[in-house]
Amino acid sequence: MQMIRVLIVSLTVLFGLASAAHAQIREVYTIRDIPVDETAASVIEAQQRAFTSARIMGAYRLIDRLTLPQDRAGKITPGMIDAETANRLAAAVDVEEETRGGGRYVGKIAVVYNPVMVRTFLEERSIPYVDSSAPRAVVFPVSDQVDSFAWASAWPEQSQGRLAPFTVSRSSAISADAGWFAMRPEVEASDARRAIKAILRGNMGAFRVDLVSVTAAGEIELGSTGSAPTLEEAAIAAAETLDAIWKDQSIIRTTTRTPARSTVFFTSLVEWNTLRTALARSPLIFDFAVEGLSKEGAVVKFVYAGDEQRLVSNLRERGITLDPDMMGWVMTSAVSQYSDAE
Repeated sequence: MQMIRVLIVSLTVLFGLASAAHAQIREVYTIRDIPVDETAASVIEAQQRAFTSARIMGAYRLIDRLTLPQDRAGKITPGMIDAETANRLAAAVDVEEETRGGGRYVGKIAVVYNPVMVRTFLEERSIPYVDSSAPRAVVFPVSDQVDSFAWASAWPEQSQGRLAPFTVSRSSAISADAGWFAMRPEVEASDARRAIKAILRGNMGAFRVDLVSVTAAGEIELGSTGSAPTLEEAAIAAAETLDAIWKDQSIIRTTTRTPARSTVFFTSLVEWNTLRTALARSPLIFDFAVEGLSKEGAVVKFVYAGDEQRLVSNLRERGITLDPDMMGWVMTSAVSQYSDAE
């Protein structure tokens, strides 16, 4: 009976995770707020032209979202995506705003693209890409240059469609030297996996933002934005930089694949599912499989792309620590380790 109960709980969590993953990938492949303004002999014809125009503009924006400039340079050019190609890549069109009349159609359109068709399009042109999201974060805007509330207010409540998704903390109690202990309650309450300190530097007209990832495993300096004239533009630049950093960390440009085996220790079923999901969703891991499972641990095997240090850094961002072992690696939740140390 106990085994049946555990199995039912496992399946419930698994289906819940699958549903969340589907919603996440749909969000990545949805381009919103595409402006359209078309005129034709009839409103219906103008609307159809607007939909086609939105599909084309959205396709370019989606490719920008999934790739880096250096990877698509010379491979994606203006005019390359025509109406036929855009229609093939798109799966659905949603009207967000519209005004129609007198043969004119003005509005904002959202287009949902077909992941399979877009991946094929990019792969046929040998353009490396990533469409899996970074671990969700809580961004903590920090500043000693301007009022902390003003800096926090410059950020949107949460990201939408970004590869590095986040929610934003409105707490003014977090400083630039704050660690995981101070940020952990809000991160866990938001069902996030890491904190991001967005440390504002400079002055009005020339702001920049230093970005630091914080997990139970420690801190990682991610990088900095360029100069931005306003707080709002600094926040946009920071969000775009988080996306670019994630793509740079996750896009695979090598054909090298290394088989690996690891023991995974956990303290609960929920923690095991969190660890398993983090491993399975890493863009660097392929052919993930569970070889054995007990109440406190599992043996898993997989193949990873690139070098070992890149994998260690990628999993660390997901809250997983790796230690070498005679049989391979030992993986544990950094959150559990932190809790044990408290």
